[in-house]
Amino acid sequence: MRVHKLTFAALAVAASLSLTACQNDDDATGQSDPSAASSEASAGGGSGSGDAQQGAGGESGGESGGEGTGGQGTAAGSGSDSASGSGENGKTGKCRTDELKFKAMDATIGGDTEGTVAVELTNGGGRECAISGYAGVDLKTNSGTLSAKRSGEPVVPGTLKDGETVAFGIHYPVNDSGGSGVRITGLVVTPPDETKSVTLDWPGAATLPVTDGSGSPVKVGPIGSAGQGG
Repeated sequence: MRVHKLTFAALAVAASLSLTACQNDDDATGQSDPSAASSEASAGGGSGSGDAQQGAGGESGGESGGEGTGGQGTAAGSGSDSASGSGENGKTGKCRTDELKFKAMDATIGGDTEGTVAVELTNGGGRECAISGYAGVDLKTNSGTLSAKRSGEPVVPGTLKDGETVAFGIHYPVNDSGGSGVRITGLVVTPPDETKSVTLDWPGAATLPVTDGSGSPVKVGPIGSAGQGG
């Protein structure tokens, strides 16, 4: 009987060990399944891993964005440098009133039916500048200010190097009426595209004929037109 009891006890222990081993195998299988499910979620929801990568990419993108911003700044800077070479800053700036020296002289030729005054503009600004178009011309008279009209001649773009001179002509009717006429007391010149004017002595005939408006007007030619023939 004792032998049988020992045998049964041994069988019971063996059964117990076998059951424990099965349970361990089941546990191991159960642990591997969740791992497989997690792997699928990571791949299928690659967005999880992708999000993490995007998050990292976002940070690196932020750094790269910082560099990108710097790059854009550099590009903008180089664009600005390029602009200064060929853009607005690279273009020849217009001649300013304060950079110009003015001189008015009588340029009437004997026998002309009109009087002519030539106005010279000399670049004294220390740089090359662009000047073209019509200057504003006003004659001061004892009857008020008389504005010259444009002659209608074509405008030719031009530039002045430092020290160079260009001129335009002012044409006015000669007072041969024998009367006192309208006395000219001064000449006001405003360079093209400028608002600042200079006042010069008038070197032409002292008077203009009195007119009711039907006579010949005072005319101004474009920059580059001087003397007889505009």
